[in-house]
Amino acid sequence: MVKVAAIQMCSGVDPERNMKSVERLVREAHAAGATYIQTPEMTGALQRDRKGLMEILRPEATDLIVAGASALAKELRIHLHIGSTAILLDDGKIANRGFLFGPDGGIVTRYDKIHMFDVDLDNGESWRESAVYRPGSEARLADLPFGRLGFAICYDVRFPQLFRAEAVAGAEIVSLPAAFTRQTGEAHWEILIRARAIENGVFMIAAAQAGVHEDGRETFGHSMIVDPWGRVLAVASGAGEAVITAELDIAEVAAARRKIPNLRNAREFEVKETAPTRAAVA
Repeated sequence: MVKVAAIQMCSGVDPERNMKSVERLVREAHAAGATYIQTPEMTGALQRDRKGLMEILRPEATDLIVAGASALAKELRIHLHIGSTAILLDDGKIANRGFLFGPDGGIVTRYDKIHMFDVDLDNGESWRESAVYRPGSEARLADLPFGRLGFAICYDVRFPQLFRAEAVAGAEIVSLPAAFTRQTGEAHWEILIRARAIENGVFMIAAAQAGVHEDGRETFGHSMIVDPWGRVLAVASGAGEAVITAELDIAEVAAARRKIPNLRNAREFEVKETAPTRAAVA
C-alpha cells in the first residue's frame, strides 16, 4: 500500500510565485500522509506569449522549480514528481520536461513530453506546441519502492500505444500531469484517463491545472486518481487549487490483469485493404 497525492494548481507566469504554491500544497499533501506527490504539467509557469516565456526560461541546472523541488523532496523524504516545467535546452529550444525527485533530493528520472498539442478546436481555439517545444522521443519507467511508474504528459493520453508499451514493460502506475483546456476536458478528460487505466490494468494519477490563468487560458482541472478497474478513487473540482489523495494497493494491478489478461492475449496482425468491386455490367 502507498498513499499518493495529486496537486491541482492554477499556475501563473511567475515561477517564484508558483514555487511558493508548490511548497505549500506539497506540505499539505505530505501532512496527509502522501509519500508520492505529483504536480501538474507546466508547474513552473503557464505563459502563452513566447517572448514572455523566453524571458523566464532557465536551463535545468539553474531552474528555480528544479532546485526548489529537489530541496523539498529531500526535506520531506518523499518522491516528488514535478509533472512538467519548461526547460531551456542547449540549442535554444525548449523541453516540456517532467522530473521525479527521490527522498534524497536527487533526480530519479526525467521525461520530455512526446506528443505535441497541435490542434484547431471549435470557437477559434488553436494551439501549436510544436512551434515552441521540442518533442521527446523516449518513454520512461522508474522502479519505486511501491511499484513501477510510467510517464506521460497531457496530450500523450490520446496515444494509447505509449501506455500499452509502458504497461507491457511492467508499469503498474502511469502518471498523467496535464493542463487540459476546458473545451477538451469537458469532452474527454475523464473518459480518456479511465480508458487508459482499464486497457492496461494500471493506476492512473493525473494532476491538473485548473481555472483561468494569468496568460488568459482556461484549464479544466478535475485532477483524478483512478484504479486498474477504472474506478475513480479521488477527483478534484474544476477550478482552483486542491490536494487529492488515495491509497493504492499495487496488488490490484495483478488482480485486474488476471481477470482480463489483455496484455497477454494481444496478437500481431496486418491491416489489408480490400479493393472496391465494380458492379457487374448487365
